[in-house]
Amino acid sequence: MSNAVELLKRLYGGFNARHMDAVLACMHREVVWANGTEGGHVYGRDGVRDYWTRQWAMIDPHVEPVEFADGPVGELIVDVHAVVRDLNGKLLSDRMVRHVFRVESGLVQRFDIRDSSGPTPSE
Repeated sequence: MSNAVELLKRLYGGFNARHMDAVLACMHREVVWANGTEGGHVYGRDGVRDYWTRQWAMIDPHVEPVEFADGPVGELIVDVHAVVRDLNGKLLSDRMVRHVFRVESGLVQRFDIRDSSGPTPSE
């Protein structure tokens, strides 16, 4: 789990710093990525780039991983403190969310968002 956790820590840090190319390099070319703003998924690195470009033009999200745990069938579950502000700094949302990743061959293959009201990964 440690290599995947280190990868995801770099991904979160890069996302928060808006280092898009560095974060996209952590993903498989054909990544399936949850679209938390509009719903559904986006596909491939170009899809993620387009999604984040639209998202960052509207809001200022910051996601801080709190806990990492192994999930079923090779998933890595991350409980995340997510703070979203508008572009003027006004708080829009401050909540815990659960991110679920599938990492293979050192790259993120899939990312989903799940309801965080269930048990925490350590339970």
